[in-house]
Amino acid sequence: MRVRRRLGAAALAAAALLVSSPGLANAAAAPRTPAGALPAAAVQVTAAGAAAAPMAAPAFTAPGRTLRLGAKGAEVKMLQTRLRQLGYLPGTVDGRYGGSTLTALWAFQKVNGIAPTSTVASRTWRALEAPRAPRVLVPGGRATRVEVNLTQQVMVLYVGGRVRLISHISSGSGIPYCETATWNGRTQRFCGDARTPTGDYRTTWRRSGWHTSYLGKLYNPIFFNGGIALHGALSVPLAPASHGCVRLPMNVASVLPKLLGTGVPVHVRGRFVR
Repeated sequence: MRVRRRLGAAALAAAALLVSSPGLANAAAAPRTPAGALPAAAVQVTAAGAAAAPMAAPAFTAPGRTLRLGAKGAEVKMLQTRLRQLGYLPGTVDGRYGGSTLTALWAFQKVNGIAPTSTVASRTWRALEAPRAPRVLVPGGRATRVEVNLTQQVMVLYVGGRVRLISHISSGSGIPYCETATWNGRTQRFCGDARTPTGDYRTTWRRSGWHTSYLGKLYNPIFFNGGIALHGALSVPLAPASHGCVRLPMNVASVLPKLLGTGVPVHVRGRFVR
């Protein structure tokens, strides 16, 4: 939420509202892990920092049925289980295709060069059978780190040299804004450029639950660049829409604090082209 005061009025782009289910549970068919933990993703990083081919993921044969948002059944459960195996978070593996599964699907599609859509058709099923690893932004980076790809609008958490979590994000819109808010007991005007700066940072302070800022509410924020944080939000659209923070689906933000400590490198790279 990096803010610079300056004169002039501006508008903030309207974003579609996507409510992600905060629930997260393991399916009976998924590998058992400690409560609240995630299975390690089936991708490792080589010593040189380049992404290796997916490894250790169970073989997967796509059912082939086209799925759309709101679908239910065994095929949806297969989709959710596969996404979890690869490091994406579809929420509860319950055979119901809702908002959390959608944002996990978007992240998978973007990593695999597929235009994000809510429809799971033949191209996405084929990619789930032979998935790509996310592109490494910082070859030779620390074994445990976060990489934020602004071009793809994807965040990757590496733990011990392996992909631990891959998530859809929505970063700064890049549209200058000026907003009036009551802060520290008085009405103030805040202006900025709604940009998520690229660079190399480290995680610093954090808050649990909803944290109120002068520009809105952040869920489980983990700050890494002044007032800019990784945080959950009720709206995480496909296009960048924040004031500068990195928005995450609510179910991802619910588990990230347990996986991401203080002082962990955060590398922000790329540029989103509308």
